[in-house]
Amino acid sequence: MESLRSFEDLEVWKTGRELRKDISVLVKTFPHQKKYRLVDQMIRCARSVTNNVAEGFGRYHYQENIQYCRQSRGSLFELKDHLIVALDEAYIDRENFGSYNIKIDTVLALLNGYINHLKQKKKPTTTDNKESTTDNKRQITDNKEPVTDNNNHSLQSFI
Repeated sequence: MESLRSFEDLEVWKTGRELRKDISVLVKTFPHQKKYRLVDQMIRCARSVTNNVAEGFGRYHYQENIQYCRQSRGSLFELKDHLIVALDEAYIDRENFGSYNIKIDTVLALLNGYINHLKQKKKPTTTDNKESTTDNKRQITDNKEPVTDNNNHSLQSFI
């Protein structure tokens, strides 16, 4: 199994990045007067999706990472609502809306899978010769440097 060295290796981040770039292109077609309202909000939501995945990846505890992923999920739903506004205001047509909705659902599915994976990694485990890891922290080596347990996610769907 491949290990993850950076949030950039996560499939959810990569797919979120593509969504963010697509939204950036889309909002350039909106009326200029919407630039500081709807456009700004859509760009912020799309950025928040990948920003929170990245920030969570850098956290020490699984629970913190999960919380940032939940923030990311909230941003996806907010982005979806902004797309509904764009549809209602006729800035996009139903076909464009459907296309972006599929992209959002794809990122959402990956994000939910990643959250479930983190929840599994967070659960305490015990072995015959090791003490329980109920504090949900990464194990620390003798030189007090963290082992890359949180960065070695085992699910191939995230790589």
